Amino acid sequence: MVPAPSHDAPDIATGPRALALQVQGLVRVYRVGLRRRPHVALRGIDLELAPGRTIGFVGPNGSGKSTLLRILAGVDRPTAGAARVFGAPPSSRAARERLSYLPDGDPFPGELQALAALTLVARLRGFRGFKARALAEEGLAAVELSDRAGTRLGAFSRGMHRRFGLAQAFLGAPDLVLLDEPTAGLDAPGFDALARLLEAARMRGATVALASHVPADLVDHCDEAVLLVDGAIQARADARELLGDRDLSELVIRGGAESAARAGEILKAAGIEVTSAAPARRSLADLYRGSGWERDR
Repeated sequence: MVPAPSHDAPDIATGPRALALQVQGLVRVYRVGLRRRPHVALRGIDLELAPGRTIGFVGPNGSGKSTLLRILAGVDRPTAGAARVFGAPPSSRAARERLSYLPDGDPFPGELQALAALTLVARLRGFRGFKARALAEEGLAAVELSDRAGTRLGAFSRGMHRRFGLAQAFLGAPDLVLLDEPTAGLDAPGFDALARLLEAARMRGATVALASHVPADLVDHCDEAVLLVDGAIQARADARELLGDRDLSELVIRGGAESAARAGEILKAAGIEVTSAAPARRSLADLYRGSGWERDR
């Protein structure tokens, strides 16, 4: 059954102590195909998030993650229900002045040079003159693109595009950052940059909401996780608790295969089953550092 459109938003509290995110009865229905059949993307989402928290939305493709972020960013409107950002409608000026949004894709004009494009973003957010350019330069430095300031975005690789997207999302230290699949297509320097930007946001008390279909993204970066399936919230909990396996524990042993084998024998003697053993994985960033990639870059 498709919910009827509603223009009567629920009464959501506003004021200086308002929640960072507040969603009540959120429904989004699209009309698709030649016959305009209804597709329900969100089915009555209820959600509250205090300022300063980092939340992750995880779920399969088509679960409603991107739709939810678009509504929170003010890019899309709900069919029914209401959303508030710091007590204000997402499309309002009050909300837009406090939030930023990175969509899943590269919506930036390819003919613009990186520094010019980021300076334009800063101006659109209300910064002027030297301040706008200074913020743009800081943003490129934060994602290791200073040496590409004069390069057209159309000449960027996929990984560089995502790094540029991160630079614009965190530009000017927004109070709320919305990230849709931030690690999709991200290169090795980008993973390091994302970790630094998220840590800086956490330290200044910003709120972050990110969507991903990769559980590791949420475990590494989020305080809590929300599982979305078929447009509805199925679970919400601490990220490690929700995405972990209570029947398995992971040990990291320094010393390589020989040390792992000895540890396995000790655990087996104690009646603890070791189901698998493999060398610990390095991150892409660590792998490239070890190969001298950064020196040759």
